Amino acid sequence: MTTSRAALRSQVAELLDREGPLPIVQVGDPVLRHPAVPYDGQLDDDQLRALIEAMRVTMHAAPGVGLAAPQVGLGLALAVVEDAWPVDPEVAVARERTPVAFRALVNPRYLPVGDERAFFYEGCLSVTGWQAVTPRWRSVHVTAQDEVGAVTEEVLHGWPARIVQHETDHLNGRLYVDLAEMRSLVAGEHALRWADATPHRAATELGFTLP
Repeated sequence: MTTSRAALRSQVAELLDREGPLPIVQVGDPVLRHPAVPYDGQLDDDQLRALIEAMRVTMHAAPGVGLAAPQVGLGLALAVVEDAWPVDPEVAVARERTPVAFRALVNPRYLPVGDERAFFYEGCLSVTGWQAVTPRWRSVHVTAQDEVGAVTEEVLHGWPARIVQHETDHLNGRLYVDLAEMRSLVAGEHALRWADATPHRAATELGFTLP
Protein backbone atom coordinates (compact mmCIF):
# COMPACT_ATOMS: atom_id res chain seq x y z
CA MET A 1 0.00 0.00 0.00
CA THR A 2 1.54 3.29 -1.05
CA THR A 3 0.56 6.75 0.11
CA SER A 4 1.79 10.04 -1.30
CA ARG A 5 3.72 12.36 1.00
CA ALA A 6 0.93 14.91 0.93
CA ALA A 7 -1.68 12.27 1.75
CA LEU A 8 0.45 10.90 4.59
CA ARG A 9 0.98 14.36 6.09
CA SER A 10 -2.74 14.99 5.89
CA GLN A 11 -3.48 11.66 7.55
CA VAL A 12 -1.00 12.37 10.35
CA ALA A 13 -2.39 15.90 10.83
CA GLU A 14 -5.90 14.46 11.16
CA LEU A 15 -4.73 12.00 13.80
CA LEU A 16 -2.89 14.69 15.74
CA ASP A 17 -5.98 16.89 15.77
CA ARG A 18 -7.71 14.32 17.98
CA GLU A 19 -7.86 14.73 21.73
CA GLY A 20 -6.48 11.95 23.91
CA PRO A 21 -4.99 8.62 22.78
CA LEU A 22 -5.11 7.67 19.12
CA PRO A 23 -7.54 4.92 18.03
CA ILE A 24 -5.86 1.52 17.71
CA VAL A 25 -6.93 -0.46 14.65
CA GLN A 26 -7.82 -4.12 15.09
CA VAL A 27 -6.93 -7.28 13.20
CA GLY A 28 -8.79 -7.38 9.92
CA ASP A 29 -7.73 -3.88 8.92
CA PRO A 30 -5.55 -4.21 5.78
CA VAL A 31 -3.01 -1.69 7.12
CA LEU A 32 -1.86 -4.40 9.56
CA ARG A 33 -1.17 -6.83 6.71
CA HIS A 34 0.93 -4.75 4.34
CA PRO A 35 4.63 -3.88 4.72
CA ALA A 36 5.04 -0.32 5.97
CA VAL A 37 6.73 2.29 3.80
CA PRO A 38 10.26 3.14 4.98
CA TYR A 39 10.52 6.54 6.63
CA ASP A 40 12.63 8.89 4.53
CA GLY A 41 11.56 12.32 5.72
CA GLN A 42 7.92 12.27 4.63
CA LEU A 43 7.00 14.36 7.71
CA ASP A 44 8.56 17.59 8.89
CA ASP A 45 10.47 17.46 12.18
CA ASP A 46 7.70 18.95 14.30
CA GLN A 47 5.08 16.60 12.88
CA LEU A 48 7.30 13.57 13.42
CA ARG A 49 7.97 14.57 17.04
CA ALA A 50 4.27 15.15 17.62
CA LEU A 51 3.38 11.77 16.12
CA ILE A 52 5.94 9.98 18.29
CA GLU A 53 4.57 11.71 21.38
CA ALA A 54 0.99 10.80 20.43
CA MET A 55 2.04 7.18 19.96
CA ARG A 56 3.76 7.24 23.37
CA VAL A 57 0.59 8.55 25.03
CA THR A 58 -1.50 5.93 23.22
CA MET A 59 0.86 3.10 24.21
CA HIS A 60 0.73 4.14 27.87
CA ALA A 61 -3.04 4.50 27.88
CA ALA A 62 -3.68 1.11 26.26
CA PRO A 63 -1.60 0.02 28.29
CA GLY A 64 1.20 -1.64 26.34
CA VAL A 65 4.96 -1.87 25.95
CA GLY A 66 5.11 -1.06 22.25
CA LEU A 67 3.09 0.45 19.43
CA ALA A 68 3.75 0.47 15.70
CA ALA A 69 2.46 3.11 13.29
CA PRO A 70 0.26 0.61 11.39
CA GLN A 71 -1.62 0.07 14.66
CA VAL A 72 -2.85 3.66 14.47
CA GLY A 73 -3.62 3.31 10.76
CA LEU A 74 -0.34 4.62 9.32
CA GLY A 75 1.61 2.43 6.92
CA LEU A 76 4.92 3.97 7.99
CA ALA A 77 7.99 2.15 9.35
CA LEU A 78 7.91 3.71 12.80
CA ALA A 79 7.35 2.22 16.26
CA VAL A 80 7.74 3.22 19.88
CA VAL A 81 8.68 0.95 22.78
CA GLU A 82 8.92 1.30 26.54
CA ASP A 83 8.61 -1.20 29.38
CA ALA A 84 8.68 0.37 32.81
CA TRP A 85 5.71 -1.51 34.26
CA PRO A 86 6.17 -3.31 37.59
CA VAL A 87 6.65 -7.06 37.31
CA ASP A 88 6.84 -9.95 39.74
CA PRO A 89 10.51 -10.85 40.42
CA GLU A 90 9.95 -14.54 39.57
CA VAL A 91 8.36 -13.58 36.27
CA ALA A 92 11.15 -11.10 35.55
CA VAL A 93 13.81 -13.77 35.99
CA ALA A 94 11.99 -16.47 34.01
CA ARG A 95 11.21 -14.16 31.10
CA GLU A 96 14.45 -12.15 31.25
CA ARG A 97 12.27 -9.07 31.57
CA THR A 98 14.31 -5.95 32.21
CA PRO A 99 13.20 -2.31 31.88
CA VAL A 100 13.17 -0.79 28.41
CA ALA A 101 13.59 2.99 28.27
CA PHE A 102 11.29 4.88 25.94
CA ARG A 103 12.58 5.15 22.40
CA ALA A 104 11.37 5.57 18.86
CA LEU A 105 12.41 2.98 16.29
CA VAL A 106 12.53 4.28 12.73
CA ASN A 107 13.01 1.70 9.95
CA PRO A 108 14.02 -1.01 12.45
CA ARG A 109 15.41 -4.37 11.38
CA TYR A 110 16.51 -7.36 13.42
CA LEU A 111 18.53 -10.52 12.90
CA PRO A 112 18.73 -13.46 15.31
CA VAL A 113 21.86 -13.87 17.38
CA GLY A 114 22.35 -17.60 17.82
CA ASP A 115 19.57 -20.13 17.34
CA GLU A 116 17.95 -20.15 20.79
CA ARG A 117 14.26 -19.32 20.98
CA ALA A 118 12.05 -18.42 23.93
CA PHE A 119 8.39 -19.44 24.28
CA PHE A 120 6.07 -17.21 26.32
CA TYR A 121 2.54 -15.88 26.21
CA GLU A 122 2.24 -12.76 24.10
CA GLY A 123 -0.59 -10.38 23.26
CA CYS A 124 -1.20 -7.44 20.97
CA LEU A 125 -3.11 -4.18 21.24
CA SER A 126 -4.52 -4.88 17.77
CA VAL A 127 -5.77 -8.36 18.73
CA THR A 128 -7.69 -7.22 21.79
CA GLY A 129 -8.47 -9.75 24.48
CA TRP A 130 -6.38 -12.67 23.21
CA GLN A 131 -2.97 -14.11 24.08
CA ALA A 132 -0.99 -17.10 22.83
CA VAL A 133 2.40 -18.69 23.37
CA THR A 134 4.69 -17.26 20.71
CA PRO A 135 8.25 -18.32 19.89
CA ARG A 136 10.75 -15.49 19.55
CA TRP A 137 14.49 -15.36 19.11
CA ARG A 138 16.02 -15.06 22.56
CA SER A 139 18.65 -12.61 21.29
CA VAL A 140 18.56 -10.28 18.30
CA HIS A 141 20.78 -7.70 16.69
CA VAL A 142 18.69 -4.58 16.08
CA THR A 143 19.48 -1.79 13.64
CA ALA A 144 17.28 1.30 13.52
CA GLN A 145 17.29 5.06 13.29
CA ASP A 146 16.08 7.40 15.99
CA GLU A 147 13.77 10.37 15.50
CA VAL A 148 16.63 12.59 14.31
CA GLY A 149 17.98 10.04 11.84
CA ALA A 150 20.94 8.74 13.85
CA VAL A 151 21.60 5.04 13.27
CA THR A 152 21.64 2.81 16.33
CA GLU A 153 22.73 -0.80 16.66
CA GLU A 154 22.48 -3.08 19.68
CA VAL A 155 22.01 -6.66 20.76
CA LEU A 156 18.93 -7.30 22.88
CA HIS A 157 18.08 -10.36 24.95
CA GLY A 158 14.99 -11.79 26.57
CA TRP A 159 11.84 -9.69 26.90
CA PRO A 160 13.32 -6.51 25.37
CA ALA A 161 14.24 -8.59 22.32
CA ARG A 162 10.66 -9.93 22.20
CA ILE A 163 9.18 -6.43 22.28
CA VAL A 164 11.33 -5.20 19.41
CA GLN A 165 10.62 -8.32 17.33
CA HIS A 166 6.88 -7.88 17.88
CA GLU A 167 6.88 -4.22 16.84
CA THR A 168 9.24 -4.70 13.90
CA ASP A 169 7.07 -7.56 12.66
CA HIS A 170 4.12 -5.15 12.60
CA LEU A 171 6.07 -3.06 10.10
CA ASN A 172 6.37 -6.11 7.86
CA GLY A 173 2.66 -6.93 7.93
CA ARG A 174 3.09 -9.78 10.39
CA LEU A 175 1.15 -10.37 13.63
CA TYR A 176 2.13 -12.54 16.57
CA VAL A 177 -0.73 -14.95 15.75
CA ASP A 178 1.15 -15.87 12.56
CA LEU A 179 3.86 -17.43 14.75
CA ALA A 180 1.86 -18.53 17.79
CA GLU A 181 1.01 -22.01 19.04
CA MET A 182 -2.74 -21.78 18.46
CA ARG A 183 -3.65 -24.50 20.98
CA SER A 184 -2.33 -22.10 23.63
CA LEU A 185 -4.75 -19.34 22.61
CA VAL A 186 -6.60 -17.81 25.57
CA ALA A 187 -9.10 -14.99 25.93
CA GLY A 188 -10.40 -12.71 28.64
CA GLU A 189 -10.25 -14.04 32.17
CA HIS A 190 -8.50 -17.20 30.98
CA ALA A 191 -5.36 -15.13 30.33
CA LEU A 192 -5.06 -14.63 34.09
CA ARG A 193 -5.52 -18.35 34.64
CA TRP A 194 -2.31 -19.07 32.73
CA ALA A 195 -0.32 -16.04 33.92
CA ASP A 196 2.53 -18.16 35.29
CA ALA A 197 6.19 -17.27 34.95
CA THR A 198 6.44 -19.86 32.16
CA PRO A 199 3.79 -21.51 29.97
CA HIS A 200 4.63 -25.09 31.00
CA ARG A 201 1.45 -25.67 33.01
CA ALA A 202 -0.64 -24.27 30.14
CA ALA A 203 1.14 -26.61 27.74
CA THR A 204 0.24 -29.63 29.88
CA GLU A 205 -3.41 -28.70 30.40
CA LEU A 206 -4.16 -27.22 26.96
CA GLY A 207 -2.29 -29.93 25.07
CA PHE A 208 0.54 -28.28 23.20
CA THR A 209 4.26 -29.00 23.16
CA LEU A 210 7.11 -26.80 24.30
CA PRO A 211 10.67 -27.58 23.17
